[in-house]
Amino acid sequence: MKFWASEVLNGKYYTTLNTPKSFVLLPFILFLIILPFSLMIFSHESYPKISSVSTLNSTEAKQCKIFSGRWIPYPEGPYYSNKTCHFITDTQNCIMFGRPDREYLHWRWKPDECELPLFNATQFLKLVSGKKMAFVGDSVARNQMQSLLCLLNHQVSQPEDISPTNTSDSINFKRYFYADYNFTLGALWSPFLVRFSDADHNGNRSYDSIMKLYLDEVDEAWSSQVEHFDIVIISAGQWFFRPLLLYEKGQLVGCNKCGTENVKDLGHYYGYRMAFKTAFRSLLNLRRYKGVTFLRTFSPSHFENGDWNKGGNCVRTKPFTKEQIKLEFWYVREIHKTQVEEYREAQREARKRGLNFFMMNTTEIMLLRPDGHPNNYGHSKNKNVTINDCVHWCLPGPIDTWNEFLLYMLNMKIQTSSPWKL
Repeated sequence: MKFWASEVLNGKYYTTLNTPKSFVLLPFILFLIILPFSLMIFSHESYPKISSVSTLNSTEAKQCKIFSGRWIPYPEGPYYSNKTCHFITDTQNCIMFGRPDREYLHWRWKPDECELPLFNATQFLKLVSGKKMAFVGDSVARNQMQSLLCLLNHQVSQPEDISPTNTSDSINFKRYFYADYNFTLGALWSPFLVRFSDADHNGNRSYDSIMKLYLDEVDEAWSSQVEHFDIVIISAGQWFFRPLLLYEKGQLVGCNKCGTENVKDLGHYYGYRMAFKTAFRSLLNLRRYKGVTFLRTFSPSHFENGDWNKGGNCVRTKPFTKEQIKLEFWYVREIHKTQVEEYREAQREARKRGLNFFMMNTTEIMLLRPDGHPNNYGHSKNKNVTINDCVHWCLPGPIDTWNEFLLYMLNMKIQTSSPWKL
């Protein structure tokens, strides 16, 4: 996706000197005097470091792909800690549960052609003043919301918890209100975006129990509420790797890893594609929905030394290089491709209807961060937990970059009258 970042162009300075031939040394002397200043002018970088989004000026802009870049060392470290933010849940509180290394906290994303501005909580809240924002998706979507809460908590006052009280799920449907800015932030949990149920009639669910997915029916857990929100960040991913029975028009059409006789295994990608097709179609067809929609692309896991349920872990302490991920994670690229194809189709239709659809393309960026997961540091060592977490992200950690992207994109939405382009 292409974005704009400010650039100061190099100045060029020319002089013409008319002198008699007898003054042979004069041009040479002037050259020696002017040379240091010329070097200063021409050695100036074509793009300056940006410490605040407010320095961005669309009239002095340079095309910049903010999702194309690299992770660079960042000695300053994170915006907050597990001691300064109480929104961190135990499962992402890696430091509290004894993670010994800290290098994973000292990397920052550097786009190739510009600088990604630092997160500014006051500026973010001014941009979203009077608005409502929802993170729609699974627990990784909630992971991003908790990151945002911590980033805002670092610089501004505490929000009021206004979560619904008429639900038994007090974790997945949280809502917070920033009174000074009349801003509401919430999470709408929907791991598949479409309607689902347990295949077990007793409702017994485990990590790998089979589930039913109704690919052409949107999940009302989020679709019934989304019209009340102005900014929606939608995502989904890891739940599609479990055993699934896939339904369309009420009929079983296939499955994923179900091992059921006479039922065609359609693999991961079919159900994933159809779920996003249905989710996007639902947003486009909601009459009262006029919000700005962001697709946050697939967030990869990094299990090594075994599958997630067979001792797999994520013990790395440094980012991957791009060379290290070229031949690995082919399935992530297929998932990402599927997702982006459905997004582009929806975006074309959204433009016809005057709606704004944008993509936060974080997949390859996070592929490079196998060091950012809790692994076995998301719980007390006294607990009998046999599965390591290589899906979610430590807080603080690389997931904070997603909200730097979010602030940048919101700011550019306001500053530019033309739509963002892929």
